[in-house]
Amino acid sequence: MLALGGGMFAAALYWQYALGDDPCQVCIQARLWAVAIALIGALMLVLPSNLGTNLGGLVLLLASSVGLGERSYYLYEIENFRGDGSCQFTLGMPNWFAVDRWFPALFEVRNICSYTPEIAFGVSMAEALLGISALIIAISVVAGWRLITALRFNPGYENA
Repeated sequence: MLALGGGMFAAALYWQYALGDDPCQVCIQARLWAVAIALIGALMLVLPSNLGTNLGGLVLLLASSVGLGERSYYLYEIENFRGDGSCQFTLGMPNWFAVDRWFPALFEVRNICSYTPEIAFGVSMAEALLGISALIIAISVVAGWRLITALRFNPGYENA
């Protein structure tokens, strides 16, 4: 998850700085979910592997991937002229989480919501993010199910 979230974040910066596609409010919000996924992956690498941290990490990963999916779907609706298209030119985060002011090169809104660039083979960035978030949701659910099943059939697992 660290590599996937970091890769999505790097790809977003590549599209912004190398290809000149400035991000909108919802794009930055999706970018924040990608950073959350990477941070959860990094945290899971350094924390001890036990039932609590594994289950907690999977729950956080599931929540982050659902958040990414929701923002991606919103972008998909906008680019297909089905959404309400409302988008602000500011990130709209509270002062205690003003990442757009703290790190403007990474999280500053520079465009209004309209479309997302094509990644490859006619697939837009919103469509690709929808697919990635669906994949992470599936991985989280399967891994959580395997964890619960292992605990159920091997009660000593919780101390491992």
